[in-house]
Order: sequence, then structure tokens, then C-alpha cells
Amino acid sequence: MRLLIVRLSSMGDVIHALPLARNARRAGAAIGWVIERAFAGLLAGNTDCDAIFVADTRGWRARPLAAATLREVRNLRRRLRAFAPDGTLEVQGLWKSALIARAAGAPVIGFAAPERRESGSAIFCDVRVTPSTRARHIVERNLALLSPLGIPPLELSPDARYLGAAPHPAADEFLAAAPPGFVLFHPGAARPEKTWEESRFAALARGLLRERGLPPVISWGPGDEDRVRRLRALLPEASVAPLLDFPGLARVSAASRLFVAGDTGPLHLADALGVPTLALFGPTDPARNGPHRDKRGIVTAMHSVSEQTVLGRALERVEI
Repeated sequence: MRLLIVRLSSMGDVIHALPLARNARRAGAAIGWVIERAFAGLLAGNTDCDAIFVADTRGWRARPLAAATLREVRNLRRRLRAFAPDGTLEVQGLWKSALIARAAGAPVIGFAAPERRESGSAIFCDVRVTPSTRARHIVERNLALLSPLGIPPLELSPDARYLGAAPHPAADEFLAAAPPGFVLFHPGAARPEKTWEESRFAALARGLLRERGLPPVISWGPGDEDRVRRLRALLPEASVAPLLDFPGLARVSAASRLFVAGDTGPLHLADALGVPTLALFGPTDPARNGPHRDKRGIVTAMHSVSEQTVLGRALERVEI
């Protein structure tokens, strides 16, 4: 069997789709994956993928009628047809992902209309899957797409340890100078309501330093500059990691004693690396979107929970 996966973005969602490739590989399938250019690094070194097809849908939307756009779209279609999948898993549930899935020329398996962000895009799916009501987490809902292919879901959680496996000059240089036993704090998130106040991150970091001698390190990504600057001003004893690509972030995260963040892609990466996490959740449901491998560090109602309660949970995590 040759199977194509279409999950273009974003960081956490790509990580939550990794078990699709792992289980299909276990069943003997050759795997291709279509992914947005900005997130292609998440699949670097993934031995479950035989072919990675990069799409630039953001660039295409910015210049839809440009000759370069038309050339890139035709080239992607040609490469997908050359891969010749026997089936395509359309995981994202959008018009753009459904159109790309259809362009591969194989039967498309995707979610039924009520399960999709853009319900009308289900028209491009030949097989429409409604996950069981028992499948609450997005990982489990994704795995339901394997059912029409008769592939049993034996690997149930994302595993991204391949990302931190290779040497990485920038990450390794930082780690050589980083304090041992550090806790990694990632204050940013794609949506403001998913973030925790910098003052509370600082208070938690000082508590872990006081109670267990665990030094703080701040992690960040593009767009987090102001938030990191404010946190660093409140927490001058913290080290700040450099801006890293996905393999570099994985390498630094894997070396941490604990990873603290809200509902953001780096949190899901840390969980998929097997790193203990403290997951701060408020507006989103951790039963659907929280860490899947290790759920013991989830803190709900993060904006109202007491700082002492959060510190207590963090201390429990570093003692595991």
C-alpha cells in the first residue's frame, strides 16, 4: 500500500497526526506527507515518511495568478501523481487541504462534514469518517481515519524523538553553556487567550528555583519577542535560548527537566519527546487538545488557579 497524508499545519496539529504515519508504516505502507513549507522541518528525519511534499499555500494565496504559483501547483500535482498513492488521508478538514488531497488522484478518506472546520470541503472526500464519541482527543480522532483501510491503531501517542536525535550546532552550543537541570518556560502561544501572565511564569520559576534549585530557561518563537523581553525583565536570573528551528527546539526541550507552557505547538512537541510537561490550559479543552502521551501535568482554569497550586503541580512533575 502507498498512502498519502495531507496535514499542512500547524505545529501541534502536525505532531498530533504523527501516529497516522507510524501505524501505517507498521502495517507495511509506504508513506507520503503533504505539509506547509513553514512546518516541513517537523518531519525532518522521520523514518515513517518515504516522501515529503512541500506546499506553499500561504504564498499561493498571496499571488494566486502569478506564473510561479501556477508552476508550483502543477509541479506539486505532478509529484503527487508520480507517488501514486492507493489512498489519501485528508486530516485537516479545509478546502485547501481537500483540494490538494484530490489532486493526488487516489480515493480520499477524510472526516465527515460535521467534523470539519470547513464542512463543505467534505465534498472532495470519497470516504467520510465520523469518529466514535469515545474518541475525545484529536489524536484518537485522527486515528479513526485508518479504520476504512483496515489498519489497527497500535501506536497511540505521538513520538517525535527523531527530531532531537541529530547534532544541532546552535542548540548544542546553547546546551553546553546552559545550567544543568533547567526548567524550560515557553510563554508564547498563537492566540493571546492561551497565554499565561509573565508575572505568573516568573513567580513559578522563582518557586522552582527556591524549592528545588532548578534554574529557569526561556524558550521562544517568532512573534514572542515582546513577551520574552517582559519575562526576562521580571526574571533576570533566567537564561534565554536562541531562536531555533524545530530540530533545535526538540534538542533543547529534550534536555530540560520540565517544560512549562500553555496550549501551544512546542508543548505538544515536548510531550511527544517524552519530556515531563506542565500544561497550562484555559480556553481550550485539554481532553481534546492537551498532551496525549503524559496527561499528569495538565492544569486547567489557568487564569484563576492559585500560584501555590501550580507550583505544587510543578514540584510533583519534577519528582517523577
